Amino acid sequence: MRLRSAFAIAGALLLVLLVPPLASTQSDTRAGGEIRNFRVLVPNSPGGGYDITARTAVKAMEDAGLNRNNEVFNLPGAGGTVGLGRVVNERGNGSLAMSMGLGVVGSVFTNNSPVSLQDTTPIAKTVEEPNVVVVGKDSPYRDLDQLVSEWKARPGETPVGGGSSPGGPDHLAPMLMAKALGIAPKSVNYVSYDGGGELLASVLGGKVDFGVSGIGEYRDQIESGELRVLAVTGAKRIPGVDAPTLQEAGVDVEFTNWRGIVAPPGMSDEDTERMISLFRRMHDTPEWREALQRNGWSDAFQTGDEFGAFMRQERDRVESVLKELGLV
Repeated sequence: MRLRSAFAIAGALLLVLLVPPLASTQSDTRAGGEIRNFRVLVPNSPGGGYDITARTAVKAMEDAGLNRNNEVFNLPGAGGTVGLGRVVNERGNGSLAMSMGLGVVGSVFTNNSPVSLQDTTPIAKTVEEPNVVVVGKDSPYRDLDQLVSEWKARPGETPVGGGSSPGGPDHLAPMLMAKALGIAPKSVNYVSYDGGGELLASVLGGKVDFGVSGIGEYRDQIESGELRVLAVTGAKRIPGVDAPTLQEAGVDVEFTNWRGIVAPPGMSDEDTERMISLFRRMHDTPEWREALQRNGWSDAFQTGDEFGAFMRQERDRVESVLKELGLV
């Protein structure tokens, strides 16, 4: 793990040093609240939760006429900490934001990242969503009881895939499940993928026995029957999904993921308020409300200092959980 972490951080630092700046660090904004050449960095692969959330938010802005000439682009690596390093390196850039969430909080610890989310400017927390425990349509597991029986008997031979690095939501959820079931977390065979898109192929191809990821990433495959949901991790069932909560299925775990937006450090107060205002106005659009319903996301909107305080609490919570599980 230490060797892999060393390589991950070395790669992150190399990208930060060699990749040209994404944009001028001079403020590049228009009066009236519009941000010129607005770019949103997604720190994992296309098709993952950060990617879907970022593209959905930007589309809502464009459809509502709030901001033009936007770009969403991907810079994956090291559980999101490559992208995080890039953003921290863009000090003062008022035209750049990064889509992120609980996964990056954990990756900072497990990848020994030299930068953290406390080095960024907090903009907005956007959504929360439960994870789902899924198998492919050809899986022998028809319900959670069957999966749990096999997992408890052979934890090391029952691989679980997640679209986040160790410490992220797709990792924490099955680890908390294992602990509740009496399975030693260190015996769990967790296979990490860089986003939900990569995980989906492995679940459908039978490379992992089951996967854990956000409902919004897999709703189409669930509705088409390609994926079967065995349980949801939140406190309530998900409308339209025929699956119990973990607690209903006898596993004493309740878990939700969240996502948000951060920006580079050192931004002017004017640029910070302009970006926060853009996301406030996006949040109030009918386009965004429709997206929340379509993706099964819960509205969890916070901005600025309030979001910053929330991230500090999450950092402490994740560190505590990882230590309790013996994973850091």
